[in-house]
Amino acid sequence: MSGGEDRLHSEVVEGTKNELGISKTQERKLSREKIIRIRNDIGITSTTEKFLGSEELKFVNAFRQVLIMENLIPAMHDDNLKLLRSACAHLDYFLTPPTSNRFLKARKFDMEKAKRMWTDMLQWRRDFGTDTIIKDFDFHERDEVLQNYPQGYHGTDKEGRPVYIERLGLMNVEKLLEVTTLDRYVKYHVQEFEKSIACRFPACTVAAERHIDTSVTILDVEGVRLRNFSKPVREVIMQLQKIDNDFYPETLGEMFVINAGPGFRLIWNILKPFLDPETTSKIHVLGNNYKVSCQIF
Repeated sequence: MSGGEDRLHSEVVEGTKNELGISKTQERKLSREKIIRIRNDIGITSTTEKFLGSEELKFVNAFRQVLIMENLIPAMHDDNLKLLRSACAHLDYFLTPPTSNRFLKARKFDMEKAKRMWTDMLQWRRDFGTDTIIKDFDFHERDEVLQNYPQGYHGTDKEGRPVYIERLGLMNVEKLLEVTTLDRYVKYHVQEFEKSIACRFPACTVAAERHIDTSVTILDVEGVRLRNFSKPVREVIMQLQKIDNDFYPETLGEMFVINAGPGFRLIWNILKPFLDPETTSKIHVLGNNYKVSCQIF
């Protein structure tokens, strides 16, 4: 463990001095106005303990302390905070302690790796235009896309998480590529993720009276054949998987793959080695005799 990691580990073990995770020494380096601004910007409240255990909260506070001191929380150094919030209405939710915790969990609570993951995420959001993609990106071909690739959200599971259903077996690749491009489909995927962060997760949190930042996916693969997975399709699947894992970590609660026949199982065995092991551990591949409703609803 490096000297920097020793210092961070010591801070975690000893606990932090306030809900912002800022020690007294470091607090003296910040103006009172900035402390208040930080507190308001990232929305830390005394109810945070409802969502995180005490030990997790110590790690989260220490991690957020690093992000604050290194100006890695976007609104910290943005002079046009109101403008930013109007363009990115979900900023407060995005910067909540449970969100920081997802990055820590994804890197097994290694502070340096979590910080690197966080900075990579910020850079990607700038490059991709993610903060304003809900407002700026017009996926006008959405209805036609859904006709050739049925998918969407439907209700919540017994834990209050939004349920996403995708009928992969009905995907018509040829017609899909006639009405959109793979690049535009990737943007649509990111836009839908941002809508989950901006609307679905907060609404589910209110309804469930507990923090919700994961979803459940039902993937119906009835009729899937190897020919469904041309090279462009495989490439876009890997691209989406990388975006989900790298920039929206720990948001998949569970995935149930239903109607998995021999064709899909062959494809799954090909794809599985390229997927993140943590992700595959949440995926349940089921045959025709499944009882997903009992497990989910």
